[in-house]
Amino acid sequence: MNAPTKPRPQKQKPPLPLTIGAAAALVAGGSIAFWALTRQQQLNVMPVGASAIPQDALMVVSVSTDAGKWQQLREFGTPRSQAAFDQSLAQLRDRFLKSRNLDFQRDIQPWIGKEVTMAFLAPQAGVNVPPPGQAAIPPNPQPTVMILPIADALKAKEVLEQSPATKDGKWTERDYKGVKIRENQESPTQSASIAVLDTTQVLVANNPSAIERAIDTVKGSPSLSQTPGFGDALSQIQSEDAIARLYVNIPAAANTSAANSNRPVPPQTLAQLQQNQGLAATATLANEGIQFKSVSWLKPDSQRKFDTSNNAKMMPTRLPGDTLMMASGGNLQRFWQDYTQGVSANPIQFVNPEALRQGLRTTIGLDLEKDLLNWMQGEYSLSLVPAPQGAPANLPASLVFMVQTNDRRAAEDTLKKLDGVMANKYAFKVEESKIEGQSVVNWSLPAANVNITRGWLDGDVAFLSLGAPVAGSFLPKPPTTLAENELFRKSTQSQLGAKNGHFFVDMDRVLKLQNFPLLQIPAANRAMLEGIRSIGVTAAITSDRTSRYDVFVSLQKGNPPGALP
Repeated sequence: MNAPTKPRPQKQKPPLPLTIGAAAALVAGGSIAFWALTRQQQLNVMPVGASAIPQDALMVVSVSTDAGKWQQLREFGTPRSQAAFDQSLAQLRDRFLKSRNLDFQRDIQPWIGKEVTMAFLAPQAGVNVPPPGQAAIPPNPQPTVMILPIADALKAKEVLEQSPATKDGKWTERDYKGVKIRENQESPTQSASIAVLDTTQVLVANNPSAIERAIDTVKGSPSLSQTPGFGDALSQIQSEDAIARLYVNIPAAANTSAANSNRPVPPQTLAQLQQNQGLAATATLANEGIQFKSVSWLKPDSQRKFDTSNNAKMMPTRLPGDTLMMASGGNLQRFWQDYTQGVSANPIQFVNPEALRQGLRTTIGLDLEKDLLNWMQGEYSLSLVPAPQGAPANLPASLVFMVQTNDRRAAEDTLKKLDGVMANKYAFKVEESKIEGQSVVNWSLPAANVNITRGWLDGDVAFLSLGAPVAGSFLPKPPTTLAENELFRKSTQSQLGAKNGHFFVDMDRVLKLQNFPLLQIPAANRAMLEGIRSIGVTAAITSDRTSRYDVFVSLQKGNPPGALP
């Protein structure tokens, strides 16, 4: 329409039904467009073959096929750690390729797409019992499906038809739901099943039932791409240049772990874990190391929700700049509650909750929850601080615990009770002293060379150090703080807003620490750790159902790598 030549004293309002109808059409159209756009974005971040991976897969790993990225990764480390990493890559190559007479450069690289995905399915139920007089049948391997995207279909046909892996050996063919499967059964534990889907993907499985499950998924069974919240979660950690991606199905993994665990898992613990949906992560190479971004999320209908208060703000500013290691969080009482709820089904237990409770009762007569955690509802940290110059060589560092209290009076009552127990029951020398004008309490046992100092920071932060006399490095305030440490800043840099905790370790200096019994690392593990400069973790709760972790592993720069062993 042309604009009117004369202004009108009052614009004519359209009829109300027309206004509502136009608004409804606009909203509906915008909603459909927004849904289509976000749906397309979610599909774009899905791992290769997501529509062929059963929804109940335990774990899914996608890795880049860009040889340049793996060459860059092999450039990091010391000569020993580089050799150990190369050996690990060679073992993976032999497990998935060489054992089937496949060569990546010869048989796969000429036609493969940019990413390969491996899905680990739940172990098959049932036990094979051999007939009387026959040897026991070895257990079936973990059912695994590998999805290889085809970037060049003609090249794939040409290369695979000429490959020794397909020309040699006894291959059979069968049809399953219209899909041709080629199989080579070398032994009960060594087999291969291969199928091609629409000239776009190759499925490779280590047993017949696994490839059938993948084909069932393509034909309409629930797939990984339909997992609630999966696309949204991946969008938060998307990286166009990732070298690897990971997904863990927490409920399915918990069920499998419980079924195969020697320790019975309480039903309430399993019920708690079933409210989780998944954990996803991406790994991207940087100039100085590897950047990991991860996200975990709850089911849409879960009764459990995350506490969205991200309160971990100040601990890096209270610790000295030369701190060797630090773990912090926003609420110690809540952390302990969350830890104890899921510890029964967790294969890795840092602390046995009941053993700790019982130990505190018998040694110092305190109840963990009532006497201690009840006033520990604020920020906390556990760190390793190096000894000052001139300290005895047998005390190279000190463990330092800090916690912000919500009830200083209750804290003082507990700590004074603890002073009495240490003096009367264990014959510690308990005395007050001052550091930089601030009062502290020292517990010492000269015969056993044990030194413990406790005190207060900023009026509401209790601290306790065990080991070297390090309280002077952060009382009343450190001259330089951990937050100002360049390695810490680089290791914990993150786009996350408010934080819920940090973890940091200066690996190079920790490995050089002598005479510290808690850090006696086995030689086999030490070789790999030598290639790491530092590890930094930043955590945040991004919604009542989503938590995020950014991890940066700073690596030593090594020698130019040669050929794999």
